[in-house]
Amino acid sequence: MTNKAVVSLTTGLEDSEKVTVAFLVAVGAAEQGRPTLMFLTKEAVRLAVPGIATATACDGCPPLSDLLDRYERAGGRYLVCPICFDARKLDNNNLLLNAELGGTVPMWKWIGDEGATTFSY
Repeated sequence: MTNKAVVSLTTGLEDSEKVTVAFLVAVGAAEQGRPTLMFLTKEAVRLAVPGIATATACDGCPPLSDLLDRYERAGGRYLVCPICFDARKLDNNNLLLNAELGGTVPMWKWIGDEGATTFSY
C-alpha cells in the first residue's frame, strides 16, 4: 500500500471553504508523516504566492495562513502548474519556499510506481 498523498486543488480564494477543506486533508496527511504533494492548478496557483492565502473561510475555520504554516512544517510540498501560473502573469521568482513550478510529468515522477492516495478539490 502506498504512503504518499496527492491533493489536487483547482480553486482559489473565490471558494475559501473548499480551499480550507483541501488544506485540512493535506495537513492531516503531512502531519501523519505521509509524503504529501498539493498539485495547484487554475486559480489555486495564486495560493503558492507568499501573502495570498490569508483568508478565514468561516466561523470556526482555521485561518488559511495557519494551515499553510502547518503544511510547510510537516514537510508538505506544492507543485504549481506553470501554464496556469504564467497565464495569470505571476512572478515565478515569488513562490513559497516549499513550492515549485511543474506540471503533470513531474507529478507522476513524484508519485512513482508505488502510487498515491489522491484527493481532488
